[in-house]
Amino acid sequence: MSHITMKQLLEAGVHFGHQTRRWNPKMKPFIFGERNGIHIIDLQQTLKYFEIAYEFVKNTVA
Repeated sequence: MSHITMKQLLEAGVHFGHQTRRWNPKMKPFIFGERNGIHIIDLQQTLKYFEIAYEFVKNTVA
């Protein structure tokens, strides 16, 4: 299991994306919402993919 928590992601500001007028439509599934012209990234998905990446790297180096 990865050692990254939702709290750590929030404290690091990972949830802040690009300005809403400068975005890639392929990112739509990962955007939680918008606030003050900035996209907010879905941290639940981010955490899920961090765990997948962690397991991949762990298995690769093992």
